[in-house]
Amino acid sequence: MSSALALIVAAMMVIGSGFTLVAALGLLRFPDVYSRMHAASKAGTVGSGVVLIALGIHAGDTGTFTRALAGVGFLLLTAPISAHLLAKASYAVGYRLSDLSVADEMPNTADTSTPAED
Repeated sequence: MSSALALIVAAMMVIGSGFTLVAALGLLRFPDVYSRMHAASKAGTVGSGVVLIALGIHAGDTGTFTRALAGVGFLLLTAPISAHLLAKASYAVGYRLSDLSVADEMPNTADTSTPAED
C-alpha cells in the first residue's frame, strides 16, 4: 500500500470517526427522542459508511471492497426506514416533542393526552 493511499484511508477513518462522535454527542445532548433518533440515523450512518469504505480500500482486494460497498448500501437503505418507523411508533405511544420544537405537524394522528416518560 502506498503512503498516499494510507493517508487517504487514515483521513477517511478520522472523518468517519468524527461523524460517529457527533452522532454519539447528539444522543447525549438533544432534548427528545425524535431529535436523538435523527442524530443517530443521519450522522451514524454517514460515519459507519465512510469507515466501511476506508476498510474496503485498506484491504486491497475486490471481494472485501464489494462487501464493504454492500454494507454501505444496506446502511443507507435500512437506517432511514427504521428511524422513520421508530419515530412513528414513539409518536403513536405518546412521546411528546420537546418544548424547543417549532411545530408538531401530526397532532391529529395519535392521542397524546397522557405523555410517556422520557
